[in-house]
Amino acid sequence: MNPQDRLLMRALRRETTERAPVWLMRQAGRYLPEYRAVRKEAGGFMEMIREPRYAAEVTIQPIRRFGMDAAILFSDILVPLEAMGMKLIFDDHGPSLPVPVRDRAAIDALRVVDPAATMPFVGEALKLTRAGLPDETALLGFCGAPFTLASYAIEGGTSKQFSYIRKMMYLDFASFSVLMDKLAEEVIAHMRYQVASGADAVVLFDTWAGSLTRADYQRYAAPWTKRVVDGLAGVAPRVIFAGESGHFLDDLLAMGAEGVALDHRTSLAAAFDRAAGRCALQGNFDPAALFASPQEVHRRTHALLDEVAGRPGHVLNLGHGVFKDTDPESVGAFVRAARERAR
Repeated sequence: MNPQDRLLMRALRRETTERAPVWLMRQAGRYLPEYRAVRKEAGGFMEMIREPRYAAEVTIQPIRRFGMDAAILFSDILVPLEAMGMKLIFDDHGPSLPVPVRDRAAIDALRVVDPAATMPFVGEALKLTRAGLPDETALLGFCGAPFTLASYAIEGGTSKQFSYIRKMMYLDFASFSVLMDKLAEEVIAHMRYQVASGADAVVLFDTWAGSLTRADYQRYAAPWTKRVVDGLAGVAPRVIFAGESGHFLDDLLAMGAEGVALDHRTSLAAAFDRAAGRCALQGNFDPAALFASPQEVHRRTHALLDEVAGRPGHVLNLGHGVFKDTDPESVGAFVRAARERAR
């Protein structure tokens, strides 16, 4: 099959397709018993990422079980920060960067690196995954957006207040800009490397951008997101996602990406009207609704598709990632409801 004929790729071009393609953010993960078995064998999260055969296996697992229309590489948005020179730790409390970047000297010490030389396991995992996927299944690469990577780098991990990054934004914009310039350059290189290694399209995750007001998003995040989007023009279809971003949805729609992913707080019908044919829209089933019975998940999936009303350019997905304690049967109900729903 020509990769451009895969269902997801046609939907990202806003062609009329026989049904909406379906995949889930964080679809390879701890909610699957087969994933937990591989993680136990590998010895840890980062060990799975760094060993291509493990990464490829867990990427393929949900496709094997559920038959989604796209697989997204099992990796993490913070991998480029480690390659740039930051120590990265994953434990039971999540990711942490124990030596955060909070001054100009630390920013200057970060290196913009060649992903093929510093993260070869990413490319190898993509190649192994492509070889193991059904021909009709699209393969997605991804990376964190510059603002979200900066938030982790400066805060040293996840945060509720984002106080350190806000202080740098407001009080030392010159240093903040240097950091964001480096991150944008690295993200572009990382995404290009993933496409060269077999990814059909790429997803840019700006997980924490929704913490910003629209004015702050436009000044402190959007210019570098736009730089990444423009830097990947003509390389592969681009999908951008920002959590809790309804207040700056119009800015995302204007970025020029082929797709914009919506969280579950945003009306899909209203978003299609605002997009006015500029891009495809991905989303936006509430991931918490997967805690419902498979029957209720099935009903809600059809209700969401009713809201879309067959508009071309819809990629069915969640409004965020699958929760770790989700019942796989409910994920199966979501995917089955999508696959049985012809336009």
